[in-house]
Amino acid sequence: MQEKTARQRHIVQLLRERPVTSQRELARLLAAHGVRTTQATLSRDLEDLGAVKVRGSLGGMVYAISESPGPPPRARLERMLAEFVLEVDHSGNLVVMKTPPGAAHAVGSALDAAALDQVLGTVAGDDTILVIAREGIAGRRLASELRKLAGQY
Repeated sequence: MQEKTARQRHIVQLLRERPVTSQRELARLLAAHGVRTTQATLSRDLEDLGAVKVRGSLGGMVYAISESPGPPPRARLERMLAEFVLEVDHSGNLVVMKTPPGAAHAVGSALDAAALDQVLGTVAGDDTILVIAREGIAGRRLASELRKLAGQY
């Protein structure tokens, strides 16, 4: 447990000191400080820390961690959907959401954290999120709800 805490402390410090655009870059920076980790562990650490990708001062997407406790999960979800979701479509009990490159994981994580009753789970890639509706919930209905939360009527 001490190792995890120390590693996460390093991650927070690095993300606050400089723009970091990828997990690969973050892993290299950690290794330079003597902290070796796998991509899977790093991904879990970023999620645990509430790291999200935001537009940096030079226009690119960089990881950031809030200085203060974040908004409630529902409010965070609404903000993330409004900011990053470009398109919402459905088929059967599935919803597919498109985001800018690199934003899908953060949006999928916000969806998971919000624990919406209609959502069974999510799978996020780089720019696409697959949202699986619970049994009895039509993808069309869930897509409509997600569009509303995103401010896309």
